[in-house]
Amino acid sequence: MRALVFLAALILALPALAERVKDVARFQGVRGNALVGYGLVVGLPGTGDDNLVFTLQSMRSAAAALGVRVPPNANAQLKNSAAVMLTAELPPFAKPGQRIDVSVAALGRAKSLRGGTLLLAELKGPDGETYALAQGPLTVGGFGAEGADGSRIVVNTPTSGRIPGGAIVERAVPLPFAGPGPAGGPAPLVLDLLSPSFSLAQAIAEAINAAEGAPVAEALDAVSVAVRAPADPAARVRLAARIEALEVSGSAPPARVVVNARTGTVVIGGNVRLLPAAVAHGNLTVRVTETLNVSQPAPFARGGRTVVTPQSDVAAEEEQVRMAVLAPGPRLQDLVDAINALGAAPGDLVAILEALREAGALRAELVVI
Repeated sequence: MRALVFLAALILALPALAERVKDVARFQGVRGNALVGYGLVVGLPGTGDDNLVFTLQSMRSAAAALGVRVPPNANAQLKNSAAVMLTAELPPFAKPGQRIDVSVAALGRAKSLRGGTLLLAELKGPDGETYALAQGPLTVGGFGAEGADGSRIVVNTPTSGRIPGGAIVERAVPLPFAGPGPAGGPAPLVLDLLSPSFSLAQAIAEAINAAEGAPVAEALDAVSVAVRAPADPAARVRLAARIEALEVSGSAPPARVVVNARTGTVVIGGNVRLLPAAVAHGNLTVRVTETLNVSQPAPFARGGRTVVTPQSDVAAEEEQVRMAVLAPGPRLQDLVDAINALGAAPGDLVAILEALREAGALRAELVVI
């Protein structure tokens, strides 16, 4: 059983700290765009696809574009080439000529991309248009080694890598940052919060109005804050820069206990409270021991044969525990101390927290991810 890691976010009773607007919200429409492409990596030391059909087709297409004709029945033995998929993100406001990073992953049965070079490939958006061109040598963090008997060792992932600055932007994506509004006038700047919060949205609107000296901002809902902005692009940029630098003090985060069922991690927020409760927790252990005995016939006995006679011993042990009273805790440290006082094994903490929540003693939302 994996050990349970018990983490406590020691926020305790500290006052809410001021945060910059740029850390809790983003301007609507200012986002990156996903790009994807298909390419061919060459120059591998015998760790390529080894005659996969689509790799052969890619090789013939690349050679034909350079004026080299490969016969259809040619056995190319492409152990030094691999078909790959390319992914990248086109940042907001990216202009033609700028460079972006490219991630490369093997598509076929290549064993490693270490030492390979990507041939010129297109990176396209969901609309099918080409927005960048990628090319260059790969950087691969993993490696593998294989013996003649088939034994193999692999460290990290040698079938994927990156090309830092390996793609050149060829087309810009228009953003609605300085576009006209629905009524023909200047469009407002809309801030989208990273996490929904009515109190934080209202606090941001009030901070903007106080900084600008006029009621230019209004909280639309728990996520969006609309700000009236001028039509001049330079003035809109200056306004956006002032808004991002503002500091706001939002409300404290909700009381929440998060349990990761895969890793056994429990994180308790600083606003979690514990009401008086009594908890008894014990374990029942059942042990089954199998013993194989051998029964042999007497010496010189006729018709006898040696047989194995299994013998099973079953024993049950129940841990003797006492009921513990958990006192109410106004601070996170009190809750941690109360749970530690139970002396429960790491794997039992989740069950205790769930039982406390069902009994109404744990005043927090229990989230299992």
